[in-house]
Amino acid sequence: MDGATRPWGAYEVLSDAADCKVKRITVDPGQRLSYQRHAQRSEHWFVVSGVGIVTLDDTRRAVGPGDAVDVPVHTAHRIRNDGREPLVFVEVQTGAYFGEDDIERLSDDYGRAPAPTDPRLTPAR
Repeated sequence: MDGATRPWGAYEVLSDAADCKVKRITVDPGQRLSYQRHAQRSEHWFVVSGVGIVTLDDTRRAVGPGDAVDVPVHTAHRIRNDGREPLVFVEVQTGAYFGEDDIERLSDDYGRAPAPTDPRLTPAR
């Protein structure tokens, strides 16, 4: 199956069907995913191993093995590995579209989010 290495860890696509996409995601110790949202899909996460902090619309909660998280469409979300071992979770995506381009990054530790604009620095017209 498909997968990729990212600055925060890696993912492996376990299933890519018309009605859902399933990934196994590994977040390295001390790393976190982008704070992001999706316009066309929701996600369900099931933590397999490791510990971390999930943020949903600026509300944080601790997660560990056996915990599940629902991420509704348009909800800002991220997960951070707070442990010393890899944080592994299975992500099930449902919705109309599962492409990697359905990501609006709100902030990112690795320079992949658009820079915030400061109107004071925009030239007058």
